[in-house]
Amino acid sequence: PPPPPPPPLFFFHADPGIRDSSTSRGLGDVYKRQIQERLDWALQTCSDRGLRRTKAMRHLLEELITSKRPKTLADLSESDGMRNICDRVTVFRLLGRLAEKRVIRRLGFHERAAYYVFSYPDECNDYLVCTDCGKIEPLNIKCPVETLEKEVMKNSGFSGLYHELEFFGQCPACA
Repeated sequence: PPPPPPPPLFFFHADPGIRDSSTSRGLGDVYKRQIQERLDWALQTCSDRGLRRTKAMRHLLEELITSKRPKTLADLSESDGMRNICDRVTVFRLLGRLAEKRVIRRLGFHERAAYYVFSYPDECNDYLVCTDCGKIEPLNIKCPVETLEKEVMKNSGFSGLYHELEFFGQCPACA
């Protein structure tokens, strides 16, 4: 079985009890530890699913884990961490392999460029997408499908159920 998923990543606040009595010096240490836990989980999951660990994979996963928004192939291949390691074709192939193994999620927006996000187990990544300018924003409400997903698993006997949810429309700037 795959390793258990890491705890949710919190960018700017720490939940009560998240700090331990070790050498933590504040939220920066908590944030770094959370990123490292997610990276360790992702790399182990990649190995378990038959992918070879490479420097490019590590940098790509770090970029997606620390990003607060979905990223395109261009964003990722031109990032500081990736630019000096591999070319755009290698990044494209690696994204395809990671998406195929469900370590990352490919968001397809019709004729626009594909975007990629790190796929957190048991965590929703739902988005609002502007059909005019292509702007993507996370849906910052409790997942509207979570209860339905649990009911479907209970009634159907399916396990490992997940969903992908994107709402399309015009952003305030385009409306």
